[in-house]
Amino acid sequence: MAQAGGPGAKKGILERLDSGEVVVGDGSFLITLEKRGYVKAGLWTPEAVVDHPDAVRQLHIEFLRAGSNVMQTFTFAASEDNMESKWEAVNAAACDLAREVAGKGDALVAGGVCRTSVYRHHKDEATVKKLFQLQLEVFTKKNVDFLIAEYFEHAEEAIWAVEVLKQSGKPVAATMCIGPDGDMRGVTPGECAVKLVKAGAAIVGVNCRFGPSTSLKTMRLMKEGLRTAGLKAHLMVQSLGFHTPDCGKGGFVDLPEYPFGLEPRVATRWDIQKYAREAYNLGVRYIGGCCGFEPYHIRAIAEELAPERGFLPPASDKHGSWGSSLNMHTKPWIRARARREYWENLLPASGRPFCPSLSQPDA
Repeated sequence: MAQAGGPGAKKGILERLDSGEVVVGDGSFLITLEKRGYVKAGLWTPEAVVDHPDAVRQLHIEFLRAGSNVMQTFTFAASEDNMESKWEAVNAAACDLAREVAGKGDALVAGGVCRTSVYRHHKDEATVKKLFQLQLEVFTKKNVDFLIAEYFEHAEEAIWAVEVLKQSGKPVAATMCIGPDGDMRGVTPGECAVKLVKAGAAIVGVNCRFGPSTSLKTMRLMKEGLRTAGLKAHLMVQSLGFHTPDCGKGGFVDLPEYPFGLEPRVATRWDIQKYAREAYNLGVRYIGGCCGFEPYHIRAIAEELAPERGFLPPASDKHGSWGSSLNMHTKPWIRARARREYWENLLPASGRPFCPSLSQPDA
């Protein structure tokens, strides 16, 4: 199969989705850059776009090479309430980096906002919307291709974000960081999806907090909610790259391993190929990842859906499909693993012999 071509005329996000095209999102910036020494855990604010732009640029490039169609600005938690005077420079720099890398391939730039730190304290609509508006002004000036409101645990705040972002006239995607139990006030996934579409979101779904299988359960509920309400929207999923079957309503932030001991939970590339196929079969056409999703996970999505997309990503040049490159190995028992059936049916051990089977969430 041919590999993806270089820069050319780019279709917009809704043009792609309306035609049935698969859009592959990008992956983890916060946790990946924390591991690489460029982001501090806690507020997780993205000063790295100013202090270490080469590190952010390199990660964008790796996701692009792995098959991503979207370069999302590294602006998570980059609102005035979290960054004070630094917020504007960070948002502008993040847009420039995303645009620079997107220009190297067939990728769009998405300006991203997330939940604020002030909502949970006083829930003042005007104050919260002003924070989104400030970021939107930078995104508008930088002419991003579309907008994403992500990582909302309350439907109300997500609705406020959508209402602000849609004023730009650009397409708006909105994702909640919820599981099958719904948001923190008991609003079900189906109700969340309906509210977001009615607020003006053209693309709805979930991101972060939960692993692949749990996120897809939530997506099924969102899809059913929209169907019951007679509403249509494109579906989007960007799960964790970690397995979280033991998480409660708060997701992985409640796990004792969060954020520095999550490695035993990392999904394999084969897990992510299964996730991509199941998401596609569910009708989701915007498929990406969030925390824990490394470039090889994004490549797994792109490889699994290569028949539908019509091409392989550049990074597949160094990766044989379903382990086929192992045919060159010197050990016969490893050569025998060069087949789909082996990797598709493998149940990996945790790699930590004294690890409990599951954790007890703190919350």
